[in-house]
Amino acid sequence: MESVVEHPTTTWDAMPDGNVFYRRLQLYSIPGKLPNLNDCVIAGCRNGGPVAMMRDPTKLVAIGRAGPSSSRSQIQVYSPAGEGILLFSWDQGRIVCFGWTSDERLVVLNEEGTYRLYDLQGEYQQFSLGTEAAEMGIIDARIHENGLVALSGSLTLMEVKDWGGTRPLTLANPGLSGPPHAWAVIPPDQNISRHVEVLLSVDNTIIAVDNLESVDQRISRGPFIRVSPSPNGRLLALLNSNGLLWVVSTDFQRSLAEFDTQSAGADGPVSQVEWCGNDAILVTWNNLAMLVGPSGDTLRYLYFGAVFAVTEVDGVRVVSQDVSDLIQKVPASTLSVFRPGSTSPAAILFDAWESFTQRSSKADESIRSIRTDLAVAVNECIDAAGCEWEPYWQRKLLSAAKFGWSFLDLYNPNDFVAMGQSLRVLNAVHYYEVGMPITYLQYQLASPIRLISRLTARNLHLLALRISSFLSLKPDVVLKHWASMKIARSKPIAGDDEDQELCKLIVDKFGKLGNGDVSYADIARRAWEVGRGGLATKLLDHEPRASNQVPLLLTMKEDRLALLKAVDSGDTDLVYHVLLHLHKHLSLGDFFRLIEDGGQRLAPASRLLQVYAREQNREMLRDFYYSEDRRVESAALALEEASRMTDQTAVISSVRAAEKFFSEDKDRHFEAKMMDENARLLTAQQQLEKDAQGNAKFFGLSVSETIRACIMNGMSNKADRVKSDFKVPDKRFWHIKLRALIALRDFEALELFARSKRSPIGYEVFVKQLVEAGHHREAAMYVVRCDAPKRVELYVLCNDWRAAGRECKERGDKNGLEQLKRRCPNSLITRELEQLAASMK
Repeated sequence: MESVVEHPTTTWDAMPDGNVFYRRLQLYSIPGKLPNLNDCVIAGCRNGGPVAMMRDPTKLVAIGRAGPSSSRSQIQVYSPAGEGILLFSWDQGRIVCFGWTSDERLVVLNEEGTYRLYDLQGEYQQFSLGTEAAEMGIIDARIHENGLVALSGSLTLMEVKDWGGTRPLTLANPGLSGPPHAWAVIPPDQNISRHVEVLLSVDNTIIAVDNLESVDQRISRGPFIRVSPSPNGRLLALLNSNGLLWVVSTDFQRSLAEFDTQSAGADGPVSQVEWCGNDAILVTWNNLAMLVGPSGDTLRYLYFGAVFAVTEVDGVRVVSQDVSDLIQKVPASTLSVFRPGSTSPAAILFDAWESFTQRSSKADESIRSIRTDLAVAVNECIDAAGCEWEPYWQRKLLSAAKFGWSFLDLYNPNDFVAMGQSLRVLNAVHYYEVGMPITYLQYQLASPIRLISRLTARNLHLLALRISSFLSLKPDVVLKHWASMKIARSKPIAGDDEDQELCKLIVDKFGKLGNGDVSYADIARRAWEVGRGGLATKLLDHEPRASNQVPLLLTMKEDRLALLKAVDSGDTDLVYHVLLHLHKHLSLGDFFRLIEDGGQRLAPASRLLQVYAREQNREMLRDFYYSEDRRVESAALALEEASRMTDQTAVISSVRAAEKFFSEDKDRHFEAKMMDENARLLTAQQQLEKDAQGNAKFFGLSVSETIRACIMNGMSNKADRVKSDFKVPDKRFWHIKLRALIALRDFEALELFARSKRSPIGYEVFVKQLVEAGHHREAAMYVVRCDAPKRVELYVLCNDWRAAGRECKERGDKNGLEQLKRRCPNSLITRELEQLAASMK
């Protein structure tokens, strides 16, 4: 095995100065797997992604040419290993441009401004650039990972940010009189302003356009037929019509290199100008790719036929008719270990490991010589292992690192373990059947989760699950995608048995591999979208979170089930969400019937609806009570509304309505009678206010208060009428009138009232009420009408001690008189009482 694996340096080529090395790694051998690249328009996806091909409509293609055919109306997607991934037809007009997003979706834009985003299963989302694009047409576009910029027929630039179908933004007017010779886009994440920047080759200069302004860079070396920004957005490669390649900073302040491509001796025009990382440029022709270094030095790479290059962050991927290569600058760690004659600690450590495997004592000498730099050498060997493509050299470098750290007293092996895990994952996806030649640096920048998403997009679920398990990542994403694909590929019309079988398969798989943490809601939604409502409902039964179940059930029109799930969850906010949704989308009758038919299970929802309606929508509450024949609640609601009304007629109407509701319940005759009397009272009070010409307020008072108000306002006859109409007892009437006349201080009327007939409440109350009001003299006038035994105390209450003494004398009550003497407030009254007592002897 070791004899057939070439040494890493066999793929190296040194720049003429001998200090910088580049290497060409053959990733895959793909003879005969791809159509003729010369006949195709191609778009490559970065980070080891696939390539999309469409027959170039501007070229004639010979019928029956060997190799896979490419129909004009079809787009084919291949892995870097030449394996077919997707083939779909296009029927939406002439394609202007197509390219890849960061999550490996293919964007296809036509001349009418319609664009689609295809995933690797052929499913797509369709959006439009708007009416202006449809009317004026799209003549060209540039697609980057997070958006696109289109050039319309009116020579204006429109930007689409992200891929959510947002409305396009019109950039600053570049003032073009015709299409540019060439143009390119610097994406927002590569631009210091964090806005997209468009570079247009117009006449002999470059115009830079963003969303605010259009700036002429005022250079005169054009016209440029190729414009290519570096991956970090800091440098620009410009190829003019004379074949001069000029490398300049994107602010056009620094010129870095120049190279005359005509000196390469290649046949035909330049096909591509692509960056190899951020420090070299690859210029391609048919049969030739030339790498131009920072100082203008070059390396030549020969190919058979046309080639297509894809810029990567750490190199450039080259696809030809028979091979798929990666050209990159040799990493510093690899150069340190394998460069011939290297005396770096990493090279010495690797040599020591080689000697150790051959049982040579030279290993100990080598370790001793780098003892102080051994930790650095170990780390460099680990890093170099990540930069190697062949597993053989990866293992050797990691073994050398492990050998070196055994001589260290303290060393944290986390980096070693992480590198070993990463390389196992990368080697698995490098396999030609997977065809994802992602490098270690790309893997680190993109994260393992992104890699797993890319595998699931290719339906490589088993590999994705194994990688997730190996890296201790949750398998949710993989399982959800697997289940979605399983549902999508099942029969569109299936019976209950098929639904039950598929549901059991998904649930078993989720329970076995997902540890019960995977949500079923997303899978159920997918089942619903493909017309499998029964399967969706069955899957939702296994969803433990009601907040995930309910929204989908509402979408599926499973209204009753959604409400039951919400009630069972005990989440009042969720119940309210369902109730408001149903109230909005159902007729009122259906809405109330749904709640009523739920019985006790939906009783909490019924109570919550009443609480909400009482505060926010009383009309709905009124309808709800009526629909459920809840007369008492309807009457109570009518009375509650009457208490909040200001219009008198409306109040009377509400009370009459309450009377009607009570009368319809055979057990509520008393309440109905009370409502009738209340309505009559309100009507009478309304008339009293009219009689008082607005000078007194009666409406809303009780019967007693109404009588008092009548007396207070000099309407005694009206008070008598109210007493008669509402059968007010004499005792209550006398109490009310007594207090009213005292409050008026109308003692003459009070005297007439007292004499009108024998008081049903006696006269003691007259005395006490007058005393309480502070009218002691007037109170004393009514004592003589009271019972004789109580008069003495009543006189005392009126503060008339002399009258009390005379009363005792008249009654011959000496003991009472003696008690008065002891209780009297002053000596003057005492003497008068003594005189009365003496006269009794």
